[in-house]
Amino acid sequence: MVLEEHIHARGHEHVRAAHASTFEVTTDDYLTPAGDCILAIEADRAPADFDPAFVEACRDPDATITMTIAAGGHEETVTGRGDPALEFTNERSAVGRTSEYVDDRTVMVGAEFAAEGFDRDLVDALAGGAEATVTFAVE
Repeated sequence: MVLEEHIHARGHEHVRAAHASTFEVTTDDYLTPAGDCILAIEADRAPADFDPAFVEACRDPDATITMTIAAGGHEETVTGRGDPALEFTNERSAVGRTSEYVDDRTVMVGAEFAAEGFDRDLVDALAGGAEATVTFAVE
């Protein structure tokens, strides 16, 4: 059974998607040029808002977690996995990581790529301020 969580957000002129080990979606309403892992801002939900059943499924080390982001007619999906240490308690940001590091913002570990791996047409749409739909799924 696949469980999903949906977030609505938007891009920002400073979206660069250049980070080599993380990607992030944040509820913050601003983005500085230093935030090179951030794909979208003004997210209407954060990990602390996710359903407890979704969170529990993500804590299975064998779980496959995907994040799909769609904006401006472009879409990209990245796959990672769960970890028993995932907290889903952060009220601001959801972060996917290529590493095994876990903190309260982490929503997947072992991601197949980070911000720098996202489709550049998608990144350009986000940098243009496009509305974004972000879907996290776990199975």
